[in-house]
Parts: sequence; structure tokens; C-alpha cells
Amino acid sequence: MKIGVFGASGRIGRLVIEEISKSQEYTLGSIFVRKELDFLPPDGTCVTNDLQSFLQNCELVIDFSLPQATHTLLKAAMKTPVALVCGTTGLDGATFELLKKLSEKAPILYATNMSKGVAMLDKVISLVAKGLKDADIEISEIHHRYKKDAPSGTALSLGKTCAEARGLDLNQVRVSSRDGNIGQRTHDEIAIMSLRGGDVAGRHTIGFYLDGEYLEFTHNATSRLTFAKGALEAARWLMGQKNGLYSINDMFKDL
Repeated sequence: MKIGVFGASGRIGRLVIEEISKSQEYTLGSIFVRKELDFLPPDGTCVTNDLQSFLQNCELVIDFSLPQATHTLLKAAMKTPVALVCGTTGLDGATFELLKKLSEKAPILYATNMSKGVAMLDKVISLVAKGLKDADIEISEIHHRYKKDAPSGTALSLGKTCAEARGLDLNQVRVSSRDGNIGQRTHDEIAIMSLRGGDVAGRHTIGFYLDGEYLEFTHNATSRLTFAKGALEAARWLMGQKNGLYSINDMFKDL
């Protein structure tokens, strides 16, 4: 499978390229660059700043970039559709609409987190949120100092899962900060709090707090390599799918 990497200068993009270079199953078809690379790609790789050339030299794109860059990629892919595994977080509504339109022409998997552990966590918290209806739900996440968006896409996805399990709209019940004399906590609210520091790859904790007891579920990512390997596993799965928009839960639905 010939893979194109979009966001090659980022931390995860670099790891994806390294994993492809070691693989017998994948080849690096193309790399999109805005400036000169500070590493040598494998021989035969198309390294370009032209999006159409980039898309024409691969069968599938793996994208770990920035929201505006992803938007630009999707617009170009409408002319040259290819399968897409997208892990960029912080996308706005217009970009999601482009994802949906492109999925009519090619298979797309969008996930804010590519790990199996988070996919399993998502299933578990849906059951707990629905089963423990009296529990207050609080979510916290911490990432490295360089992460630009907050809350993390994973935290928002986990919050959405909890809200939907209770028939709620996360946008209506989400709390992102507490400060001063704010009054008593309402039952339906779901707090999502963000911390930033050091080189933390990612930690997400979802708590269900009752009178006299509580449950907490934590996922720790100890290496970004988890996300790179997960993206390649997603690529393998996606190439066998029909056109459509898929999630990581579709990929791991039999877990």
C-alpha cells in the first residue's frame, strides 16, 4: 500500500514515516512539505508542496497536521479522492462538513485518538454513564506543553460519549472552568478540564462520583508511537471498506 503522509514535520507524522520505512507491508508514496525536510525520506518517495502531486502518488493519506491544513487537504482531495486516515484534532464545523462530503467519494476514518485502549475506554464509560445515572461526571486531561488545542479532541470525544449515553448534548452541559463563587454543581454538567506541561504524551481520566463511592478510569499514553502504529493499523483496515465516514469504534467494534 502506498501511503502519503500529511503533517510529516510533526511529532506523530515523523513516527508514521519511520514505521512505514521499517515495514514490508507499506511504502511511502508521497510526503507533503511546506519547507525543506530535515531528514532523508526513502528513495522513490514523492516529496512535494503541490497537493495534487501529493495525492496522485499515494493510495491512502495519513494526516496528523493542523486544522487549517486539514481543511486545505480536504478541498484538494475533492478533486483527487483517496482514502484518508485523519487524526488532526480541533477541526471546526466547516471542516467536518468537508469530511462528510469527501466520504461520499472515498473511505475516511476520523479519530481524535488512534489507540485501542481509548477505543475500549469509550465503550466502558458509555455503559457506566448510562448505568450510574446519579453519578457526577468529571473529565481531566493532561498533555505536553506544545499542544495547541484544549480540551483535547480525545477528552471531547469521551465527554460526548458520556453525554449521549444519558441522552444529553455535550455542548449544552459541558463546563470548561470553575472560578469564584459559582454556586452548586448541577447534576447534568460534565466538566472537562485541561492541564499542560512537560512531555506528557497524553493522560485522560473520567470520574463517576457518587455519595460514598466513586469510579475513575484513566488511560495513559506513554509514547506517541502508539498513535503512529494505530494510524497504520487503521490504514490497513480502511482499505477494505466502502466509501463512507468511519470512526475508531467502527474499526474496533468487535473488541
